[in-house]
Amino acid sequence: MATEQAKQVEKVRRFNRTVAERVGMLHDHYLGSARPYGQARLLWQIGDEGTHDVRSVRAQLGLDSGYVSRLLRALEHDGLVTVEPHPRDRRIRTVRLTEAGREERAMLDERSDALAGSLLDPLNARQRDQLTAAMAEVERLLTASVVSLDVVDPDHPDAAHCLRSYAAELQELFDGGFDPARSRLPDPGELRAPRGLFLIARLHGEPVGCAGLKLPTRAPAEIKRLWVHPRARGLGLARRLLSELEERAARHGSELVRLDTNKALQAATRLYRSSGYDEVPAFNDEPYAHHWFQKRLARGTQD
Repeated sequence: MATEQAKQVEKVRRFNRTVAERVGMLHDHYLGSARPYGQARLLWQIGDEGTHDVRSVRAQLGLDSGYVSRLLRALEHDGLVTVEPHPRDRRIRTVRLTEAGREERAMLDERSDALAGSLLDPLNARQRDQLTAAMAEVERLLTASVVSLDVVDPDHPDAAHCLRSYAAELQELFDGGFDPARSRLPDPGELRAPRGLFLIARLHGEPVGCAGLKLPTRAPAEIKRLWVHPRARGLGLARRLLSELEERAARHGSELVRLDTNKALQAATRLYRSSGYDEVPAFNDEPYAHHWFQKRLARGTQD
């Protein structure tokens, strides 16, 4: 491991140890309750807003199904949750808090607030501001680190979900709205290997972004439909998607990548300019485009 990376790893490990010790994760009885941290965290994740799909709860926590099943059995044994088959699909398990579960969750909330206060109370006002700002930045970066990028078929349900959401947002942003039928949407076949690819970004298993790449044989690569869900913005995801497509285009042997954008998408325009794209004359007749960009790539090893 490189020296600088080894130093960074040690800092992360030291931070993890400090947090685990300070918030009481090492105790069998978290916050003085009758249960360890894993069970308490699951109670918080289930919440008191009704019935939840166990699979989605597991995905949000990033835990394997066996461990979640053991946690649920312990909570069910103590009368805090009810686990039942979904009424319309018995293959899907659902979970909800009982009245006793809601009472214990409220108790944990109260004690958790007290713990947070104990972290802040010894600090002066400036230190409290510094700590909470640093925590917000750590949370943002840790969230960014768990976003996965996967190549999917452009007809995959997650791809369709992202493209529908993308079109709905453009409908609100563009003067005169957005009609997909008028736009130069790529044929799905242009976003399948070997002619291209379609990337989906997922956060806790849920699709939160997408981007397509066309790889024509005797023309520059072209990036299409780069979009990030509003709740995932601020994580650097658009730049990550852009960089990933550039790397894949270079590995494919492309020397140039192109894209177009609308004047209403000012954040996207800033992203392209700051990523080394130069504005060029129009290279297509996209009716919704006002700016056309291209970037020269360093060619990598061809796939």
